[in-house]
Amino acid sequence: MTFSLDFRAHSEVGLVRRNNQDSGYASPSMLVVADGMGGAAAGDLASTVAIREILKADGPHSIEDTDELLAGALSRANHTLADLVQADPALDGMGTTVCGALFTGAELGMLHIGDSRAYLLRGGVLHRLTHDHSWVQSLVDEGKISLTEAAVHPHRSLLLKVLNGQPNHEPDLDRVDLMLDDRLLFCSDGLCGFVPDTTIRQIIVETPDLDEAMAKLVAAAHRAGGADNITVLLADVVPHDVALDAREGVIVGAAIDGEIPELVEHTLTGIPVLAPEDIRPEPQATGERALEDAEAPLLLDAEKSRYAPKGGRRGPLLTALVLTAAIALVLGGGGYGAWRYSRTQFFVGEQDEQVAIFRGLPGSVLGLQLGEVAEQSDVFVDDLPPYFQQKVRTTIPVAGLDAAHTTVTQLRTRADACIAKRKASGGKTPTPAASRPAPAGSPTVAATPGQTPLVGPSSSASPGGAVTTPTPSSSASTASEPGAMEEC
Repeated sequence: MTFSLDFRAHSEVGLVRRNNQDSGYASPSMLVVADGMGGAAAGDLASTVAIREILKADGPHSIEDTDELLAGALSRANHTLADLVQADPALDGMGTTVCGALFTGAELGMLHIGDSRAYLLRGGVLHRLTHDHSWVQSLVDEGKISLTEAAVHPHRSLLLKVLNGQPNHEPDLDRVDLMLDDRLLFCSDGLCGFVPDTTIRQIIVETPDLDEAMAKLVAAAHRAGGADNITVLLADVVPHDVALDAREGVIVGAAIDGEIPELVEHTLTGIPVLAPEDIRPEPQATGERALEDAEAPLLLDAEKSRYAPKGGRRGPLLTALVLTAAIALVLGGGGYGAWRYSRTQFFVGEQDEQVAIFRGLPGSVLGLQLGEVAEQSDVFVDDLPPYFQQKVRTTIPVAGLDAAHTTVTQLRTRADACIAKRKASGGKTPTPAASRPAPAGSPTVAATPGQTPLVGPSSSASPGGAVTTPTPSSSASTASEPGAMEEC
C-alpha cells in the first residue's frame, strides 16, 4: 500500500540566540533537519550547505536506492565544507548535524549524524528512530549514567560526530516501515534538548491537528527557556493523496536565503579558493579584545558555548598533539572538536596518591581518557578526612583553573588539620604534606585566596559523569552525620 505525507515545517531563532543556524527541508518525499554550529565560524553556512546538497536527492525513489542517494549527498556536502575551509581558514570549526529521510510511499530511508532527532509516534507510543552521536549518550550506552542523569548532564551537547569537512563522517543509515496514521517528528535539539520526550509525546498524542501540534511544541521549547534555535518538522502518514504528493518542498531556517561562497580553482595549483567577491577582510583585533579573542576556545558543545567564536591556535605541546591525534584517529573530525572543548574544562582528582588538577573531562570514550594532569599538588589523598578522600577519588568538578586552585587550597587545609589531630591523639603520624615533594617535573599548585568555596557536602560528578553521593564504609561516616565531613 502506498501512503502520502501531510507535513509542516518550522524554524526560528528561539528566545536567546542572535541568529538562526538551523536549517530544514520538508517535501512530499523528504524530511531533513540540520543544526549548524561554529558561531563566528559559520554554523549557518554549514547547515545551508547540508540542506542544499541533500535536497538534490529529493524525488520518487525505491527504498533500495535510498542509502546510496543519501550517503552520496552527505558526502558531497562534506566535500563542499572541506573545500570552503581550505579556501577560507576562518571557517575552520563550523559543522552541522543532519537528520533526515527519504519517503518512498511506505518506508523511510534514514540518514543521521549528530544529535538532532527523528521520532515515530505509533499507537500512542513514541519511538526514537535515531541514536545521538554525543559523549553523554556514549556514557549511557556504557552503563555509566542513566537516561535521567544524561538529561541534565552539563556536557550533554558534546558531540562526537558531525558533518564538518573531515573525512571520518560516516552517518547512520537505516530503513523504517511505516503504517497508516503514523506521525513523524524531526527536530533539532532546540526542542528535544530542552523538552522531555514525555512532554513531546503528550503534545503530539493529544493534538491531532498538525498546525496546533507544531505551535504547542514550539511553545514548550519557549517555556523551557528557548535557549537554542528551534527547528521542527511534523508529518502524518495518510492515505495516498495526489494533491499532497504535488506540494512544493519547503525550506526553513538559515538555508532559505543563506549564501554559499563561490569556489574557483587557483590558476596555478588547482586548489579550490574563494571567488574574489567572496573574500572577506580579516578583522584587526587590538588591545583587550585581541587578548579576549586569543583566549576564546573553539567549542563543539555545551549549548551556550557550541556557537562561540573560534579563538587563536595554541602552541603545539607534545602531549596535546598526541592526545589530539589519538582522538582524531578514534573519533574522527567530531572528536577533534570535542577535544578542543575539553581543553577548556578542569576538575580535581587523584594522581599517584596525591591531589591533582586535571584539564579535560572525567572518564573516557572508547578507552581514551578525556582528562590529563595539568598540575600536581603536594597534598596526599590519605591525609584528608575520609569524606574528602572519596570526593577526590570520584573527582570534583570546578568552574576553571582558579577555582581548582581554591579547591586544592581548601583540601590542603583539611589535610593539615587531620595531620595535626593525629599527632595530638598520639596515633601514627603520617609525614606532613608539606615535607613530601611533588613528583619531579610537576608544577606546584599555589593557594588562591578570596575564591568561593567549592568543596562541600553536595553530590559530585563521578568519572563517568554520573552524580553520586558518598556512601558509608568501614572507614568513613556519611555526610549526614554530625562532623562527618571533618572526621579524620
